[in-house]
Amino acid sequence: MSKKMKPSWWDEFIAFAVKGNAMALAVGTIIGAAFSTITKSLTDDIIMPIIAIFMGGIDFSEMKIVLPRLFGPEKLDEAGNVILNTLNYGNFISAVINFAILALVVFWLVRSLNKLSELGKKKEEEAAAAEPPAPPAPSAEEVLLTEIRDLLKNK
Repeated sequence: MSKKMKPSWWDEFIAFAVKGNAMALAVGTIIGAAFSTITKSLTDDIIMPIIAIFMGGIDFSEMKIVLPRLFGPEKLDEAGNVILNTLNYGNFISAVINFAILALVVFWLVRSLNKLSELGKKKEEEAAAAEPPAPPAPSAEEVLLTEIRDLLKNK
């Protein structure tokens, strides 16, 4: 008598990985990363320079606060320049704008897909409502009673 072997964790992993949801998640992650790169370029290369015009030509990447060194000597780079300890809030502002644009685009995409889905459901419901359901077939008892009635009428 042969024993049923339990699937190993590797077999379970392969079964999970080839399911549609896992593959769709992987594809979505890759496309999302590429889309994030496009959005970052849109923010850094197009939107932020336009905002900088209205803010007097300020470059957001240059917006920072130099923090003091509390302990130890100042550190120098290879050229002998002092390495500053900075709080780069301009980069943070750029990242927040980038996130807002990305969130807005994803919102509009999901909203559009939901509307398309609702339209599809409405069409299916309208099609189902337009066709009246066929009457159910008579049961065996009804057929027998109908035959008896017809025989009694003929007598």
